[in-house]
Amino acid sequence: MANLKEIKTRIESVKNTKQITNAMKMVAASKLRKAQENIINARPYANHINDMLRTLKNKNTSADHPLLAEVTGKGKTAYVVVTSDRGLCGSFNTHIIKKAIAQLKEDANADLICIGRKGYDYFRKHSTNVTEHYVNLFNDMDFSVSVDVAEKILSLFIDENYDKISVIFNEFKSAIQQDIVVKQLLPIVPIESDEISKLDYIYEPDEDTIIDELGKKYVHVDIWRIMLESSAAEQGARMTAMDSATENAAELIAKLTLNYNRARQAAITTEIIEISSGAEAIQQ
Repeated sequence: MANLKEIKTRIESVKNTKQITNAMKMVAASKLRKAQENIINARPYANHINDMLRTLKNKNTSADHPLLAEVTGKGKTAYVVVTSDRGLCGSFNTHIIKKAIAQLKEDANADLICIGRKGYDYFRKHSTNVTEHYVNLFNDMDFSVSVDVAEKILSLFIDENYDKISVIFNEFKSAIQQDIVVKQLLPIVPIESDEISKLDYIYEPDEDTIIDELGKKYVHVDIWRIMLESSAAEQGARMTAMDSATENAAELIAKLTLNYNRARQAAITTEIIEISSGAEAIQQ
């Protein structure tokens, strides 16, 4: 059995770890609330753009526009892989990377655009398909950052003649649940709804220009929403992981304290026996 000093040092070390994991859980909870608020605020704008694009698409005015064209299956494909920049969030990044690997097995020639350091660090070592990467975007969650990323993706789609660009990310459901989503980003597929506007809009200057501007704004907002979803899912996963780590630390402290008390009791018993034996030897 380890001596008392070793056990006491171990207990102090685990207590310090418990304080750190508990603090990280609180920070993750705070960031999660902010990300949820931003998601709610972004929805109305995104929904209105989607309604207008859906109306144009259903009127068959967008068949020749590249942002709303049908996927032919003949061109190149790219996947935007969204992971976190930091670890300590359970299996959050592992599931995303595994999903991306599965997609690459189906289409080995697909290109990768990595958002987040964890995904980029993995694929730069295990794949030659990475064409673009972005790291440390989640430190300062700002819409202008997502616009820069969206503009680059739009430029790649048009200039490189990609047939389809999809996004692989963790969609936030709750603090303990995140769903892996593979969503087609380009060409844009407006979300279907039974409520299609029957109004005959007058477009100024013309429908192609409107589609072009709305399409770009839609991609800007969608990338922003995806980053918010991923950030919220990351914080939820980190909060859950740190809560589990805090509970494990508490259990370990209890076990070590029990071992400490047993070792202390054994040491005291040994001293009493030695003193008694010595006294008895003197009397004889």
